[in-house]
Amino acid sequence: MSWLDRLKTGLKRTQQRLVGQVTQLLSSRHRIDEELLEELEAILIGADLGTDATLALLDRVREEVRQRGLQDPQELLQLLADILRQQLRAAQGSLALRQDGQPTVFLVLGVNGSGKTTTIAKLAQRFRSDGRARITLAAADTFRAAAIEQLAIWAERTGAKLIKHRPGADPSAVAYDATDYALNHGQDMLLIDTAGRLHTKHNLMEELKKINRVVEKRLGRPIDERLLVLDATLGQNALSQARLFNEAVPLTGIALTKLDGTGKGGIIVPIAQELHIPVKLIGVGESADDLRDFVADEFVEALF
Repeated sequence: MSWLDRLKTGLKRTQQRLVGQVTQLLSSRHRIDEELLEELEAILIGADLGTDATLALLDRVREEVRQRGLQDPQELLQLLADILRQQLRAAQGSLALRQDGQPTVFLVLGVNGSGKTTTIAKLAQRFRSDGRARITLAAADTFRAAAIEQLAIWAERTGAKLIKHRPGADPSAVAYDATDYALNHGQDMLLIDTAGRLHTKHNLMEELKKINRVVEKRLGRPIDERLLVLDATLGQNALSQARLFNEAVPLTGIALTKLDGTGKGGIIVPIAQELHIPVKLIGVGESADDLRDFVADEFVEALF
């Protein structure tokens, strides 16, 4: 199955909730009027585009309808697709991968259950396949022994070096040691796992800031990617998570996971519009090949 086919399958619930309902609405109307647009607004909000993103989108729709003189409701579906494609193109971004012989360092963040550790494993497999074979994983989630054990399993499966301390150790010390190892042993990649912290816990967010400072001090430069893993099934809660994580540690990108398990994939639109943080990866399945770079044109094609 091609990636586009897998993406279509993964977005099926969102497609039914968003495009399916829009198509049904448009087929029941004979002209574009304000009543139609108000019903369209309700559908978009229900698909987790959120109020602000929906209102901004409909402002564009009204403007285009007026400028083009559109009257046939069937023309709105293509118009919606075109506007979303433009908005999401501005939000896509590529992973920052170094070419200067220094290790590329990812600090991977997220709350419990977001798919953070699995995302790290998939990235390790991807980078190894791409020829970046010297990979170090840092088990800086020291709160749970199970988290260290899980990362150890993935390190073994992917052939990566694991840097860990005992459960309960200082996460910043783990991150420092892993960074030191990566620099001294010519590693291509360093992927730092962090505790799946609740974004509302002040002390844990402060700890995240400390990890970031410690790693950057040892590197002598900024971390290449501060990547937030978001669970798409959370809808608008994912948006609030992203805001608060970004306040603690300025994010360079977002990995949106579990799109195949939700009808709330529309959350990608307010993430793009309101946060101005690049969406770099999307996940639509369990296999390593189901985590791919976010490409707006592919996403909209699969959705519509």
